[in-house]
This record gives sequence, structure tokens and C-alpha cells, in this order.
Amino acid sequence: MNRIDLRTLALLAVGVGAVSLAAPLIAATAVPALAIAFWRTAFATAAIAPVAAVRQRGELAGLTARQVLGVVVAGCCLAAHFGFWITSLGMTSVASSTAIVSLQVIWVIAWDRSQGTVLGRPVLLGVLAATTGAIVVSGFDLSISTRALAGDALALVGSVAVAAYAVIGGRVRQQLSTTSYTLICYGTCAVVLLVAAVARGQALGGYDREAWLKLLLLTATAQLLGHSVFNYLLGRLSPMVTSMAILLEIPGASLIAAAWLGQVPEAGAVAGLVLILAGIAMVVRSAPPAEPATAPA
Repeated sequence: MNRIDLRTLALLAVGVGAVSLAAPLIAATAVPALAIAFWRTAFATAAIAPVAAVRQRGELAGLTARQVLGVVVAGCCLAAHFGFWITSLGMTSVASSTAIVSLQVIWVIAWDRSQGTVLGRPVLLGVLAATTGAIVVSGFDLSISTRALAGDALALVGSVAVAAYAVIGGRVRQQLSTTSYTLICYGTCAVVLLVAAVARGQALGGYDREAWLKLLLLTATAQLLGHSVFNYLLGRLSPMVTSMAILLEIPGASLIAAAWLGQVPEAGAVAGLVLILAGIAMVVRSAPPAEPATAPA
């Protein structure tokens, strides 16, 4: 049985706590979806660039075309994830959108199996439990509206995109430092989202002070403390374990949305949350770790 050290567990807790704030904060921000996605990655890129210029100049100059391509593809996948998922938050509830997008673990498992990875029964049972829990929490939205169903569908596409991001990023991160990987990935993501926002005619400015403050808070928490921490952990844990841990975002985001936005999950969702937590525990205790990273953190 594999053990995860306390430092890694602490980082997982920080990452999950930070990303749990994302969905409620996005839902409360009066800014177009693609513009939110663009600004959070653009601000994060601007924050990381000076650090990378000082600490990783040599590594960045020595990157191969293959390494750069890998990070760029990962960045495009992250852009697709943000675009579809953030749009879904304006169409369905925070609990439903977060639960459905967190099903990324299913696609990661499918990829692992296609590559010949042998997964033990505890891992498969954990995935089944967590997935069932996510479906329960989503509330199925069948009786709400076609708009809510469309939002669920967008969240599902977002889950496929973020799974691809985790798998590709997990491989590339073995060769690069977190700083270099994150700079190129977020930069690519910001460029793609900028093009998408302009193409869709979404306003990139003219917001009030509160909206800008929320965008900065989203960047500092969900992007820099959330996704950046998970970028680091991709070099220490397998994409599957990382994806499973992110499922903890569901209860976290649901609780914040209930307290802040008044989006209280149905009583039956509690059973789903219990299944999610049980499934995560089974996978984290039983899944194989990632190969040791060859690049500095």
C-alpha cells in the first residue's frame, strides 16, 4: 500500500481549498464567462513571469520543441476546460457543474487502462463510489430546465478537456520545473481564451471595481494557489490520484455556494458527498504513484 507524505497531503488540502472557491466566486462575478477565464490566466501569467525570468531562465532557454509543444497542448486543453466549464456555471447550479466537471477521473482512468495500466479492485471500487456520488450530487437536473441540462453538458465537455490536461501535463511535468511549465501553460491558455472571447464578442473591460477585485481574488486563490499547486503535484502523484483528490472540490464548492449564494444542495446530496469522500480515500490509499520527477520543483 502506498503512503502519501504529510507535505503532499497539506498541499492537496491547500489546492482543494483554493479551487473550491472558484465556482462560487465565478458565479458571483458579473463578467462574461470567457473574459473571466482569460483574465484569471492572464493575471497568473503576469505574476509568474518575473519569477520564471529570474529562477528558470536557463531551463526556459534550453527547452526542446517537443517539450514546448507538450506544454502548449496542455495549455490548449486547460483553455477548453475553462471555456466550457465557466460558461456552464451561468446555466446550471454550482453543485451540479462542479460535480459533473469533476468526473474527469473517469476519462483519466480510461486513458490509463488503454495504456495497459493494471488497476486493483480497491481503485476501481473507489472510482465507482466517487463517480456515483458525483452523479447524486449533480441532482440530475432533468426536472429543472433545458438550460440547466445544456449547462451540465458543457460541464461534461469541460471534464474531458481537464482530463486531457491532467494526462498531458502529468507527462510533461516530469521533465520541467513547476514554474516553467506553469508559465508556458497559463500563457498559452490566456492567448487561446483571448481569441475565443474576442471571437464571441465578449467584453474584456469596462467592469466595475467589485468585478476587478473578484477577478484578482480568483487569480490569487483558484489559479495561483489551486491550479499551480496541482501543477506541482502532477510531478509527484499520478494524474488519477490528483484527479480523485480534486473531487473534494464538490463538497467544498457546494458549502461555499450554500453559505454565500444561497444555493443549498438537496438533502439527498449528503449521501453523494459521503460516497465521494469514501471513493477518494480508497483511491489515494491504493493507486500507484507517479514516476519521480526529473526536474526541480
